[in-house]
Amino acid sequence: MPISSLFEGNRVWAESCTEKDPEFFSKLCGIQSPKFLWIGCSDSRVPANTIVNLSAGELFVHRNVANLVNHSDMNCVAVIQYAVHVLKVEHIIVTGHYGCGGIHAAMQRHDHGILESWLSHIRGVYRDHYDDLMALDPEARTDRLVELNVMQQVRNVSRLPVVQQAWENGQPLEIHGCVYSLENGILQNLGLTRRGINDLHPAHQLTATPPSR
Repeated sequence: MPISSLFEGNRVWAESCTEKDPEFFSKLCGIQSPKFLWIGCSDSRVPANTIVNLSAGELFVHRNVANLVNHSDMNCVAVIQYAVHVLKVEHIIVTGHYGCGGIHAAMQRHDHGILESWLSHIRGVYRDHYDDLMALDPEARTDRLVELNVMQQVRNVSRLPVVQQAWENGQPLEIHGCVYSLENGILQNLGLTRRGINDLHPAHQLTATPPSR
């Protein structure tokens, strides 16, 4: 497929938008006020807006391999910072998906080269739940690690200073964990919602100012 097909597809899409609503793009330029931040996988089969049936401007999106939230990843942290402090999103949704290539790769004993520095975060989750996972058949094992990985990333989001500061300031903000099924298109809520600093273990609760020494 030549690159020109993308530009042609863009032209057709833009024309269809203006046919339905002549002011579509002028209104879109006016303001960005999404209520949701979606942190998902880069997999091309998991298009965020399409899955939840939201239009452009209604969903702020960050995607990477296996939907990880690493505190050392300034790209991801900057997105969350902007979404929480500037856009004032009310929901952060970490979304994994069954059949994730990143999860599958992390369960292998192969050396994936430079990708290993990324996969190591998933391998840590795999290690922590290794005995329980090995008791499952291979397909169920991979699906379960997808879910466990989402759980860990929800914890990672809630531990970020920007998130805890928002809670301390009384800003409405919820963090959710979901898994998407490629087989039926259904998004499943894992019931991991965190709504405030009291939902965190005391070891991860931060204060606005450090105690005096």
